Amino acid sequence: MAKANTTVTHQVMWNRLISVVEEQAQALVRTAFSTSVREAGDLSAGVYDAHGRMLAQAVTGTPGHVNAMADAVGHFIRRIGRQNMFEGDVYITNDPWEGTGHLHDITVVTPSFFNGALVGFFACTAHVVDVGGRGFGADANSVYEEGLYLPIMKFAERGEVDQTLLRIVRGNVREPDQLVGDMYALAACNETGHRRLIDMMREFALTDLEGIAEFILDNSRRATLERIAALPRQEASGEMVIDGYSKPITLCVQLKIEEDRILCDFQGTSGTDPKGINVPLVYTKAYACYALKCAIAPEIPNNAASLAPFEITAPEHSIVNAVHPAPVALRHVIGHMIPDTVYDALDKILPETVPAEGAGCLCNFQVSLRPASQAARAAGARRAEVLTFNSGGSGARPGLDGMNATAFPSGVMTMPVEATEQVGPVIIWRKELRPDSGGIGTYRGGLGQYMEVGATTGHEFDISAMFDRVNHPARGRNGGGDGAPTEIALDDGTALRGKGRQFVPEGRRVVMAFPGGAGYGAPAGRDPDLVRRDLARGYITPESAAADYGLAQEEISAILAGVEDGNIA
Repeated sequence: MAKANTTVTHQVMWNRLISVVEEQAQALVRTAFSTSVREAGDLSAGVYDAHGRMLAQAVTGTPGHVNAMADAVGHFIRRIGRQNMFEGDVYITNDPWEGTGHLHDITVVTPSFFNGALVGFFACTAHVVDVGGRGFGADANSVYEEGLYLPIMKFAERGEVDQTLLRIVRGNVREPDQLVGDMYALAACNETGHRRLIDMMREFALTDLEGIAEFILDNSRRATLERIAALPRQEASGEMVIDGYSKPITLCVQLKIEEDRILCDFQGTSGTDPKGINVPLVYTKAYACYALKCAIAPEIPNNAASLAPFEITAPEHSIVNAVHPAPVALRHVIGHMIPDTVYDALDKILPETVPAEGAGCLCNFQVSLRPASQAARAAGARRAEVLTFNSGGSGARPGLDGMNATAFPSGVMTMPVEATEQVGPVIIWRKELRPDSGGIGTYRGGLGQYMEVGATTGHEFDISAMFDRVNHPARGRNGGGDGAPTEIALDDGTALRGKGRQFVPEGRRVVMAFPGGAGYGAPAGRDPDLVRRDLARGYITPESAAADYGLAQEEISAILAGVEDGNIA
């Protein structure tokens, strides 16, 4: 009975820790300055034991951040040294190789003390809009050009913020108030978690986290290993070709399921690229682990033990294991394609388990606005940096359609037009779903979206495009059709590149069509009622309803007439 009571108590504390880190994440959302955090949720938050092992992560956030951050706290412990850790300390870095993959992610770690003893750590990460350098884009030739580098160091010692650090930061970025505000928000986020943790420890009369840590890690490890042990002992390979910067990139993976682990090796993948689309191994590991957990053990909480059985390797100097000083600003463009590459292999071992390919990488772009003339400046035109997070469609799943304009695998939210327009002189003229962009199939791929972007009078701008799927759209699975590719051009028809910084003169707009997810299963197997629904909602055109799904012209006309009359919702 005593053991049962202990187990129940530990489960209650485990649930409490998950609530603690969710409150931690929400504190960051509420206090952050960058729209990428407070509107898109591009962040992560977690609690760690005194050894630096992740115990719980917030639901709010991205796998690229939290899974990478799982390794980061160990680097902080090693760099700072336990003997140099004091109550009131706050540590910071944006090191791509010891943080979460590029300079635009700032990770803050705070030691948690109770009754004078170090009992654990809180960590959080946020994507910030600007860190100086060339700005957020793929055009740099090395990480030195991509912005200000903060090694693992103290943001505050014993409660005193390093003012010299803040002066250096302010002197090297375009949006100093925004960045410094985000740094304070990250520190406040961890402080919120720390206070809630101490409340819990007092409530349960704990002096340390050793007991609850072992309960969490032992149960998570056992549950994950049970799932792996139930899988077939097989090997398979997967491959995907994507746009790259100036030439296509090939991602290759070899997957091997053993009794107590899954090996995932990216041997054969393209080498490091001259431009900033390279991926540090920590980010590759984050998304490869995420893909495997989603397919094999989705309900087991993420922590150090549940991630450990997934072993990820890649050759040094490959694009998924770039070493310093490779440019890595857009590491997400390649990194977000890793799950679909892993699923190309896993589908051969576990058929009818994984989705078709989706848009993959986020459809992000950054607009750098400035006065188009001296007269415009005198009239009030100003400089501004505006970053927007947007998504194409996700791939159809076995038994379900893909999700429209939804980011998989990143999980970040599409930013509202209103939030984008209030941070700078930018106008979003159009933002709507893109009909026929989802791949056809028994289950249809998720739709991409249209966007049309310009600036207010007196402004010209550069757009930093961060797109893929221009030349290599999402591939259908099990007989499903491909998703629609990405398209980008000026409103006068001038084609633009899928990646890179490009000039847009005053008065011109950028017209973008974001990619759709691929379909799953042969289109002949689709439920006719779902075809009728898609036509009524405008997800597919009459031409697709007839040609791809065989809907009769008379029925098509009747559905469209009903929509026009308001009789069909």
